[in-house]
Amino acid sequence: MDNLTHSLVGIAMSQAGLNRKTRFATLALVLASNAPDVDIVTRFRGSAAYFEHHRGITHSFLGATVLAMILAGLIYYAGRRVRPKPSVPPVNAKWLFFSCWIGVGGHLLLDYTNAYGVRLLLPFTGSWYAWNIMPVLDLMLWLLLVAALGLPALLRLVSEEVGARKTGYRRGAIFALAGMVLLWGLRDISHRRALAELGSNNYEDEAPLRYGAFPEFSPFAWKGVVETESSFHIVEVSALAPAIDAEHTQTLRKPQPSPALDAALKTHLARVFTNFARFPWAQVDEDQDGYEVHIRDLRFGDGTAGVFETTIDLDPRLQPRSESFSFMGGRK
Repeated sequence: MDNLTHSLVGIAMSQAGLNRKTRFATLALVLASNAPDVDIVTRFRGSAAYFEHHRGITHSFLGATVLAMILAGLIYYAGRRVRPKPSVPPVNAKWLFFSCWIGVGGHLLLDYTNAYGVRLLLPFTGSWYAWNIMPVLDLMLWLLLVAALGLPALLRLVSEEVGARKTGYRRGAIFALAGMVLLWGLRDISHRRALAELGSNNYEDEAPLRYGAFPEFSPFAWKGVVETESSFHIVEVSALAPAIDAEHTQTLRKPQPSPALDAALKTHLARVFTNFARFPWAQVDEDQDGYEVHIRDLRFGDGTAGVFETTIDLDPRLQPRSESFSFMGGRK
């Protein structure tokens, strides 16, 4: 998920009650809720390196625990040097670690809900796990969190002006977290219906071999990707519609086996990419200088060039000259 969502969820968890257990709980939860994204430092080595390491060890159970320990230790060490106000709780090492661990764990859970997924069991296995129910950036969840956390703050200002008793933030925070879980439940039910529709149809007289439904903005709208013997099919699915129109889909033919494709798939970046991609679709372009092999993950975009695309450039002898990756366009 995006970092604003991670931060808002961290604030909600703090205001729901953890800020009463130890000083600096809110700081710890906000920092911990964003800590796994420290892997962004690999972006300086280029988009291919960032792709390879993004949501890697820092997004695993082991990495999350180590991050929580480091962050809790730093906050505890610095916090003991700050003189507290009488009205705030003292620094509690156990609750501080728990807050950091919950924050980092919450980050992993939020990332697990979207189609990109996480590698929870690194370094023991690099398998990807994804719930596939939430977009990476969800405006509906944004609005829910902002409204649930912002309304109590507004009421608190009004109460101060009229001299009434200050209102707390706890109910709004609990409402925000409960609303998020209910949104997950709604999307999960909708997702299951979309998957059932995708699996119950034939596509150009071929039965589906594999299929997946990936989230759009609406909880009821899904992008369906279906693999058959000869092709990939991209179809719009509505969980509210009685059926899908399997005859009107975007069809992408699978490439014919070739030495150039085999050579490209043996490169390091292609192996990393195919381990990540659920629906990899390849194209082989040949010219007098050699071959250019493009591999795209159809979970993202619609097969458009440059969208979640790995490009392997081969010379006429099928030796790799360059490997590159792009998320949404420009390659590095």
